[in-house]
Amino acid sequence: MDSDAAESGEKVVSNSAEVVVDSKTSVDNQSEKQLEENASTEVVMECTPSVDNHSNKQLEENANVEPKPEETTTPAVVENVDFKVIFSKQKYDVTFPLDNTVGQLKFHLRDIIGVPPLMQKVMIKGLAKDAQTLRELGVTSGSKVMVVGSKLDDVLAVSTPTLQDLQDEASEANGGKEPFSKQKMHRKVLDKGVPEDAMPGIRDAKEPLPPFPISGMLNKSGGKVRLTFKLELDQVWIGTKERTDKLPMSSIKGVVSEAIHDHEEYHIMALQLGPTEASRYWVYWVPAQYIDSIKDAILGKWQYF
Repeated sequence: MDSDAAESGEKVVSNSAEVVVDSKTSVDNQSEKQLEENASTEVVMECTPSVDNHSNKQLEENANVEPKPEETTTPAVVENVDFKVIFSKQKYDVTFPLDNTVGQLKFHLRDIIGVPPLMQKVMIKGLAKDAQTLRELGVTSGSKVMVVGSKLDDVLAVSTPTLQDLQDEASEANGGKEPFSKQKMHRKVLDKGVPEDAMPGIRDAKEPLPPFPISGMLNKSGGKVRLTFKLELDQVWIGTKERTDKLPMSSIKGVVSEAIHDHEEYHIMALQLGPTEASRYWVYWVPAQYIDSIKDAILGKWQYF
């Protein structure tokens, strides 16, 4: 039994030793794992300052970069050209930007020659279009530019009432409005009777504008006058024995008319060419059947609404 016990004791001791060995191994494994974790932590800690250092370095680099100056656009240099404008047998020295258009030139010339832009025709090697520039048209220093057009005062001159006419009109206005055909300033023309070459008038009728001039009428001076409506050009031509004025329809501010007493087949009509009634161009013995079409062509049908 002793030998068995001894053997048993040895086995116990041996088992204990194994336990101790196992425990030591376990501790060793634990220590190694802890060391690995600590090592990992150190690596992370070492990396963090590196990231911080990188960020600081980037900030320093950004701070050292000078901001780019704002880009500025250099204004284009305007190239002017000196040339001569010939209007009504007179010469004018004009300086104007070479790359500006004929339309802009017309507005510039308005204050020089006194002709509204819409009533100007600019001739540069033929009729120049408003959208063309002087450069495109080949204008150079010393070139001659022809301008054709009628001053508003010239158009009105043949129909401007006299001082006596204005006084008569004022007295009639104070005493109540009379029909045009009974006012003294108009009777002077009407008393001469219907012109021999007057076109036939039709009372209470409306006809489209004829393709030929409306003729056989009289102006304020008693002279012959004809009206030609160039719808494709948006113009009305006022023709007399002395001249033909080509007016843009947009330059006419208003149209008024009244039937002539005892001759209702004809009307007295006025085209208002300026801002006031004093700028009316009077026309007598207008065939009644064309009155509405004349107003439609010049003012547009919207005027009635």
